[in-house]
Amino acid sequence: MTTVTDNKLAIIIPAMNESGSIASVLSDITEHFKCTVIVVDDASTDNTAQIARGLGACVLSHAINLGAWRATQTGIRYALKKGYERVITCDADGQHPAHSLVTLLENAPLENHCTIGACTSRGSLGRHIAWRLFKRLSGVNVRDITSGLRLYTHPAMQVLASYQATMFEYQDVGVLLMLKHLKMRCSEVSVCMKQREDGISRIFHSWLAVFKYLLYTFILSMTKLGPQAVDKYHKQLTAGAELD
Repeated sequence: MTTVTDNKLAIIIPAMNESGSIASVLSDITEHFKCTVIVVDDASTDNTAQIARGLGACVLSHAINLGAWRATQTGIRYALKKGYERVITCDADGQHPAHSLVTLLENAPLENHCTIGACTSRGSLGRHIAWRLFKRLSGVNVRDITSGLRLYTHPAMQVLASYQATMFEYQDVGVLLMLKHLKMRCSEVSVCMKQREDGISRIFHSWLAVFKYLLYTFILSMTKLGPQAVDKYHKQLTAGAELD
């Protein structure tokens, strides 16, 4: 079994009401990694935070629910302040086994700023149609745009900790568009994923939620952040004005 030891790497896990799966997720990760694990508790009403803290994770708790992307951003900001050079983001529901995190880390191109753990065999026909549509509309050359399993290097972390990145609702097209327009290099590594161990999807839990996601992503894909907006973001980002 491969064990990764890296004191400059942090693993970020956004979690809301994941008490049924968080223990097994953390146990799996600590068998494969010797690094800091950050669980961002997004205002859970169960004992997700207590379980994670009891298993040795660094737990950051939101007072109110902000959503999975902003929980991830909280973890990225914390990692930056603590001096970490790379972060892996993964889900708290058991879909991303630790060996897939190892695969992602070991196969990520050194020159890239973002590497996505892609599993295109998962999901329904409708999800695959949506992937192809948003890829074509946005110009983002990524097969698995909804994967929460990602590796970000320090330059990408700085961009994603920005005030501008807070406007996004999801960690997919918006994040990838921002990285693309700021000339950040992104790629994918094929990994294995599992079915969710417990609970329901936070994005696709109802038809209304699916519609909201599709509409939001469609609009974002069509805008492509515009040349003037990109120039403005680039100037602010390079000046460091947006960082808290």
